Amino acid sequence: MIGRVALGDRRAFADLYSATSAKLFGVALRVLKDRGEAEECTQEVFIRVWHAASRYQVNGLSPMTWLITIARNRAIDRLRMRKTGPAGLEEAAEIPSAGPGPEELALAASDRERIVACMGELPEDRADAIRRVYLEGETYKELALRFDVPLNTIRTWLRRGLLKLKECLTR
Repeated sequence: MIGRVALGDRRAFADLYSATSAKLFGVALRVLKDRGEAEECTQEVFIRVWHAASRYQVNGLSPMTWLITIARNRAIDRLRMRKTGPAGLEEAAEIPSAGPGPEELALAASDRERIVACMGELPEDRADAIRRVYLEGETYKELALRFDVPLNTIRTWLRRGLLKLKECLTR
């Protein structure tokens, strides 16, 4: 469908919207926690898809992973815009760069049970930190305060946790 959208096929775009809008809205809602803003974000995602479909490259990742990444990036951009003042900008800069992570790969493959099982293999605080940063859009700084650990410890938790998730998901 994305290939046909790249050629300007409006019917393919409508089909793509029907097939993916609920999931992409869910991604935006988890990050933004505001239904109206998530709806606007989802609309922006589809505008971007219409204009960027020709740039989609098949590189081993599913088309759904590409769409989820666009939705997550757009939602995080909206979070960054919410934060005002120097402290807000500093926190927004610490939002991790988006790329298809293990949880997005599992969502894209509609394999929720697998990701839940793999998250269960992580220590509870590490799994909670991963959920909060990648699904709820919390910053590293917010996690460090929440878990009362240094910022570099949070970075280490997330990096190691994602590596373990990746290993588990490839088994």
